[in-house]
Amino acid sequence: QVRLLESGGGLVQPGGSLRLSCKASEPIFSVNTFAWYRQSPGMQREWVAAGVSGGATNYADSVKGRFAISRDNAENTVYLQMDNLQPEDPAVYYCKLGLRRRAGSRVNEYWGPGTQVTVSS
Repeated sequence: QVRLLESGGGLVQPGGSLRLSCKASEPIFSVNTFAWYRQSPGMQREWVAAGVSGGATNYADSVKGRFAISRDNAENTVYLQMDNLQPEDPAVYYCKLGLRRRAGSRVNEYWGPGTQVTVSS
């Protein structure tokens, strides 16, 4: 049904910044919950940041003060601003959206395909 599109990954130097984006491939009614996860080869996927439509946000200790999750309500697009990237940050980053496809429908969760973030000199 709904597929998520991710963009913004790439190669940056230590201390650099990236802004990841995540949105549905087709128009939807609303995004209710949103989150970002990351996974390195051989490692378990870990939660990074999350938010709800009411405005509350939360972050993993490893990224507090450096990453910021946000949402453009008009565009139904979720972002992850990553500043001061460190050697422990490289991974494939995945977004997860809880959304309504149509007014009155239930909220379903969808995973993005992942986007690679690499930190190197």
